[in-house]
Amino acid sequence: MDVVALVTWILAASAGLYLLLMWFANGGLRGQATKVTRFPALILVGHPSAAVLGLLVWIGYLLSGAAVYAWTAFAALLVTIAQGVLLFTRWLIGHGGRHARGTDQPFPAAAVVIHGLVAAATLVLVLVTAINAGSRP
Repeated sequence: MDVVALVTWILAASAGLYLLLMWFANGGLRGQATKVTRFPALILVGHPSAAVLGLLVWIGYLLSGAAVYAWTAFAALLVTIAQGVLLFTRWLIGHGGRHARGTDQPFPAAAVVIHGLVAAATLVLVLVTAINAGSRP
């Protein structure tokens, strides 16, 4: 299950990288049509940074088998998902609200949904693996 979590994490990261590249290709922060920053720069940097850090820690768990790495990766994933939920809700609001213009519009809904669903599956797999790793002698 730990390797399956790694695969889902890489899939989520790939979908996220696609979304990030698409966002940059459409102007990034500068391309937003309003002065209200729909996607705060701190979250845009923090979300992928926490994900990559967690992935590296997860690889450390796979190499060492130490439960502390599994739980640390889970914590990083919680931070990543909390930031992702913030980005997702702002993206949803933008479709119908007054800030519906800008760089968030080119995101294909399918890519956003796939990214979120795979990330949720990764969270469950990492949690189950961390629980199992903590119960091993």
